[in-house]
Amino acid sequence: MGARLLADWLRPCNIDGCKGTGMIQSTTSRRGFIGSAGALAAAMTIPLDRLIAQAAAELPAILIPPPISSAERLQRIAKARSLMARHGIDAIIVEPGASLDYFTGVQWWRSERLTAAVIPAHGDPIIVTPFFEKPSVAESLSIPAEIRTWNEDEEPLKLVADFLRGQRARTVGFEETDRYFILDRLEQQLPAVRVVSANPVVRGCRMIKSSAELALMQAANNIMLASLRYAGTRTREGMAPADIDAIIAAAHKKYGSAYDGGLVLIGESSAYPHGSHKPQVVRRGEIVLMDCTSSVHGYQADITRTFVFGADPTAEQRKLWDQVHRGQQIAIAAARPGVPAGSVDDAVRRAYESWGFGPGYRLPGLPHRTGHGIGMEVHEPIYLVHGETTPLAPGMCFSDEPGLYIPGKFGVRIEDCWHMTAQGPKFFTQPPPSIDQPFG
Repeated sequence: MGARLLADWLRPCNIDGCKGTGMIQSTTSRRGFIGSAGALAAAMTIPLDRLIAQAAAELPAILIPPPISSAERLQRIAKARSLMARHGIDAIIVEPGASLDYFTGVQWWRSERLTAAVIPAHGDPIIVTPFFEKPSVAESLSIPAEIRTWNEDEEPLKLVADFLRGQRARTVGFEETDRYFILDRLEQQLPAVRVVSANPVVRGCRMIKSSAELALMQAANNIMLASLRYAGTRTREGMAPADIDAIIAAAHKKYGSAYDGGLVLIGESSAYPHGSHKPQVVRRGEIVLMDCTSSVHGYQADITRTFVFGADPTAEQRKLWDQVHRGQQIAIAAARPGVPAGSVDDAVRRAYESWGFGPGYRLPGLPHRTGHGIGMEVHEPIYLVHGETTPLAPGMCFSDEPGLYIPGKFGVRIEDCWHMTAQGPKFFTQPPPSIDQPFG
């Protein structure tokens, strides 16, 4: 594939240059898309394992920025302290997962053995972990923090309680995914502690992305779109979802990004947003929907493309695709700094109901939210859903995926992620212009 064509479909969209449409017009036509697939006729007869192997040779490199620095994590700790002071929180407790990585760099997993960070409003955090895990936990720790260890016959929450006593902490914030046993056993050790939600601190930091975070998300989106196009133009009749997913995974391996498996829905299964257990294979004239994620240094992309395999779309397929495409544009037009996040979802539903869908979340129609927050997790607060009052602000990142689904027939979802700027929303990837150009 020529470098110029590659640049066209990897280029992030500039809203100001798209005349309000959120799209960069492409010269690629339906004939060009089918023609390129036709030009790959030889590839379409190549065994699947060879198609996968070819990804390494055929895909050009995509620049990956450096990971988040220790200096930026220290800035996050400083912001967390400021938010703790504002909300009267003396310390927060964070378990393994995205938030622990966000603040400390520690990449660990959850088990019955407690590993957690305690971040105080004053002074350095501590990491509590089993004695025999200390060297492994220390490998990814990227901020100044004492690692305090416990043995198998000891109570880890005593270490936490002792630290909180030393901090004279009375009010402790729990990150919203912390498990109940931590709260229960901490209260046994420290009965006077007052436990509150750490959302004002953790969400207050994580919802607003820095320029370094946005750069990593841009790379993840570029890789995800490249991988979907590679797989989409090599899809052939008779393939199962796992076959297509394997091609997407091969492209990710070439690019050096993380891929945890995608959602490939074919035919009637596309009418159910998260699919069906019924066997599916690619057939001419049927919908193929690919909804997949990519991760670069812990930062996520989430893109969906829907196309009709091997034939011109029917009038019904084309109409539904066009309506979803219009829904994407309605959402992005409604997203402005300061407006409630839920108003984006409301704007899409008003249009869909005027076209005969719904009402509300009923089917045929849009049964899920218009979009979700995204960053270190594919789905994270806040959400573009009816009733969400949080104002949109620069640095927030979301998906835009107002799919439409007709049970028993088929569905269409087009999904691109965007981030808010002071001037308005900006897509990481350009939405495809038509069902005839499903990858732009």
